[in-house]
Amino acid sequence: MKLFVGNLPFSVTEEELHNQFAALGNVLSAKIITDRESGRPRGFGFVEMASEEEARSAIAELDGKEISGRQIAVSEAKPQQNNGGGGGRGRDNRGGGGRGRY
Repeated sequence: MKLFVGNLPFSVTEEELHNQFAALGNVLSAKIITDRESGRPRGFGFVEMASEEEARSAIAELDGKEISGRQIAVSEAKPQQNNGGGGGRGRDNRGGGGRGRY
């Protein structure tokens, strides 16, 4: 079961995130989301627990817990939505946003 972890201090590493949750069960993965351009943490991440029982325990124990001066939020992750992002290349597939030629 995948969990959303919000309001993370920017100083927290993926290893530290993993260790916080590992005390409550088997962690399959821990990922802190970073900004594409700067590479800096965005203040949230995801932790995947081996079982729903372990995930529910982690939510109960860690939601609202203070880590490095910040109260983290832990909840069940919502399924990722495909909003059709990605920019695109304009109507004629050559870029330029379809402004026409001059």
